[in-house]
Amino acid sequence: MIVRSLGLGFGLAAVIFALFHVAGPWFFLEGRRPFQLNFTIGGALGLVLGLSAPAILRVPAKAGLRAMTLVAVPGMLIMAAVGSHFAVFFPGLNPALDKVFGSLMLWFYGFALAGALWRARGA
Repeated sequence: MIVRSLGLGFGLAAVIFALFHVAGPWFFLEGRRPFQLNFTIGGALGLVLGLSAPAILRVPAKAGLRAMTLVAVPGMLIMAAVGSHFAVFFPGLNPALDKVFGSLMLWFYGFALAGALWRARGA
């Protein structure tokens, strides 16, 4: 379980980094509506990940919270490093967007952990 969870965590961080590297400007469109959509979609995707973590990682629902924690921690640490050097990793984006990026990552991983907790408590 540990290796699969950590592997998923590092893989997910790589996918998120690649997604922002390729399509970063689309995530930071001006206006309130795109901002709200980003956080709604980020939260929904995180929740789906957390709820489905036991199935993805092939662990019992009770162990899903521990498994999701092992997925989230590497991603949160990597995304914190990316956010702290935002202009280096995403030179085409406004460096002031680092706080939005960090908030979106916390939102995503927070909902993933909440979904795993909800699933574990229901088991």
